[in-house]
Amino acid sequence: MNTTSESNFRGQGALKYELLLLLVSMIWGSAFVAQQIGMEKGLGPMTFNGLRFALGCLSLIPFILWRKRYLAPAEGEAKLPYLGSLGAGLVLFAAAAFQQIGLQYTSSANSGFITAFYILFVPLLGLFFGHKVPKILWAAILICLIGFYLLSVTGNFVVSKGDWLTLICAVLWAGHILVINYVAGKGDSVQIACLQFAVCAILSALCGLLFEQGSWSQIKAASGAIAYAGFLSVGIAYTLQVVCQKRCPPAPASIIMSLEAVFAALAGYLVLNQILTGRAIIGCFLILAGVLMVQLVPLMRRSAGQTTVKAA
Repeated sequence: MNTTSESNFRGQGALKYELLLLLVSMIWGSAFVAQQIGMEKGLGPMTFNGLRFALGCLSLIPFILWRKRYLAPAEGEAKLPYLGSLGAGLVLFAAAAFQQIGLQYTSSANSGFITAFYILFVPLLGLFFGHKVPKILWAAILICLIGFYLLSVTGNFVVSKGDWLTLICAVLWAGHILVINYVAGKGDSVQIACLQFAVCAILSALCGLLFEQGSWSQIKAASGAIAYAGFLSVGIAYTLQVVCQKRCPPAPASIIMSLEAVFAALAGYLVLNQILTGRAIIGCFLILAGVLMVQLVPLMRRSAGQTTVKAA
């Protein structure tokens, strides 16, 4: 009885955090529009990343100070895993950097499709850490990748220098999800998020100062995009990722977060007047089908198992 109740409680708790991850993917998808607008103002990719991650880091500091003063820390959250958080920030910086650099040598369509491969690399890399992968997940990954192809790739797919750089980026995003999965349970989620943002911001800003030429007028022109990407995409969404991955396994979490491509396409249509073709709409539905497979099939199996036990 106790085991069954505990299992049900975990399932209900996981659903709440999976819905929050869906919100994360919505914010990340809409932030793609903000990033495009910021780049159109003349800012280099490293400068833009440095500013938005710095803003995300600073936005969390008042909340952290307020919690320390008025709220007692929950059990297991009093400590901050410095090395793990620094490692997460380093991987976050590398993934974001490779993605932005790759975009200079490939199309955004190819970049979107190749980046989607992180949903495949997460369970593959997870195998080295002893994570079990349900069979249904492989089918969902295949469906999602087909959907991403229809959504993102509209012409002949030719592997270029930028495509290879973006492939490295996909591996790094998968690594970041696994690092967060490991670090999230070691301490306070908000402080972990804040520290990794600080690391990413500092490294991005240094690269921007060394290799790019940004001006105050460009920053001022892109201030709205920076604010949106900093407060929402970094301050809220990336922080929620750390919080949610305490309860959600990394492979299903990556499937849900991969929905950012669908929301990016919708945001592009609504804000930038980009056209969604019939092919792209079919891709969106396939991605949604893959996500639903991961979420609903195990739930149906648990329900069937509980019914069998009651009948016995």
